[in-house]
Amino acid sequence: MEFRRSGGGVSQLAKVLTRASTGLDAPIVTIEVHISGGLPGFSIVGLPEGAVKESKDRVRSALMNSNFKMPKGRITVSLAPANLPKHGGRYDLPIALGVLIASGQIKPSIDMSKFESYGELGLDGLLHTTEGLLPAIIEANKAKHGVIVPFDNYAQCALVEQVQIVPAKHLLQVCEFLTGLVTPQSPVVQVKIKPKYENDFSQVKGQYHAKRALEIAASGGHNLLFRGVPGSGKTMLAERLPSIMPPLSTEKALEHAAICSVANKVINSSQIYVRPFRSPHHSSSAVALVGGGSNPKPGEISLAHEGVLFLDELPEFQRQVLEALRQPLESGEVHVSRAQQQVTFPANFQLVAAMNPCPCGYFGDGTSKCHCTEDQVNKYQMKISGPLLDRIDMVLDVPPLPKEMLLSQQNNDIENSETIRARVLDCYNRQLQRQGKLNDQLNTTEVDNLIVLNTDNKQLLESVIDKLHLSARAYHRILKVARTIADLDHSQAVEQQHLIEAIGYRRHNG
Repeated sequence: MEFRRSGGGVSQLAKVLTRASTGLDAPIVTIEVHISGGLPGFSIVGLPEGAVKESKDRVRSALMNSNFKMPKGRITVSLAPANLPKHGGRYDLPIALGVLIASGQIKPSIDMSKFESYGELGLDGLLHTTEGLLPAIIEANKAKHGVIVPFDNYAQCALVEQVQIVPAKHLLQVCEFLTGLVTPQSPVVQVKIKPKYENDFSQVKGQYHAKRALEIAASGGHNLLFRGVPGSGKTMLAERLPSIMPPLSTEKALEHAAICSVANKVINSSQIYVRPFRSPHHSSSAVALVGGGSNPKPGEISLAHEGVLFLDELPEFQRQVLEALRQPLESGEVHVSRAQQQVTFPANFQLVAAMNPCPCGYFGDGTSKCHCTEDQVNKYQMKISGPLLDRIDMVLDVPPLPKEMLLSQQNNDIENSETIRARVLDCYNRQLQRQGKLNDQLNTTEVDNLIVLNTDNKQLLESVIDKLHLSARAYHRILKVARTIADLDHSQAVEQQHLIEAIGYRRHNG
């Protein structure tokens, strides 16, 4: 193919659309390229950070190696709005296109106000994978714009089915599309609607009490803490929680995929409807868990959005790291403020944690293995603050599996995840039809209106509040868990047996 070349000398203006990345927001950015006479120069204005400033060198080499000419004269590139910080290599392609259009080397046959372009250019003109594009594609779809993206980004961008996506491997392919010479072929991407689970509850022997607690937690979105000796199955149980949770809706799946895109995490398009399960190491920092950095990125709690955040060896986490979870557990989002920008990431996660009862792990197992002193045991358990425990709905002791059950080859009575998930989904839909949200998300007014207690149940709760010294938050969390248990029983009202079971999961929290 050939394009008309220009040596410059004619003042001309070109405009190309793209989008910035600010957390999960993708504000529109208009790239204006002006070529005028005078001494040769190439300047970029509009709050560009280092990688954007270096774009002029990548663009110059990419144009020359793609058989174009770098215009003679002064090139001014404006990234509007000027007060919005710009970072990353996504602006290379739109800047290059703006230079080509302004210099007259290509004449688009399409309406450039209806297309957005993204992509980092190699010095040879190849388009490289660009991180964090999915939020921009979602916003482009709302604006009814087509998008031009690097070929390697096509799979994740194709998750937004309604938008017109033009994938390209090279700058020349983009120019061919803009001038109407050819339309790049889009690869076929198949998204499996039915989630596939590797972990299943049928793999867990015994631990029926723990499985019941997980079923309740999955049904109502409740937080859960397992306590038990090493090897009792706490981690194994927690890893199987997503397999009984309802699959993500298309909207929620896209939202989680957008978070992964911004965090530069691999998106498995065949598993986007599976609830996420994140298990950070106990050496993780507060920034790693909550999110942050000079250019704020999502943390583990946002990567666990609409899924499970599993904290194994809970007391081994630094105290300030755990305390950073308190506000997101209540609000379902995290606000990260930095000097140049403030971003909000969603963090509606379900906390599941596991801990040993003492430093050696064997306190209270009925054997002589534990040699920890009472002071050591108390100090270890006190590493978890009262305010954090107050936000955990259910605390459950997980005893070691009896050797007879461990050695048994019979597992005919063990339910698989699909059977349990059917009950969870029925309870989940029951809550959505009644109140439009899960029981765990009810506010205090909604709890009081939905759960009307008779005299006996009120007296029961009064005695429990006095005995366990429960806070108002703990009281309402007991009612929320009881409401979920009642929903699993298909009961319209919260009966005494539902309250007793909910209190049983709370008695260790006092």
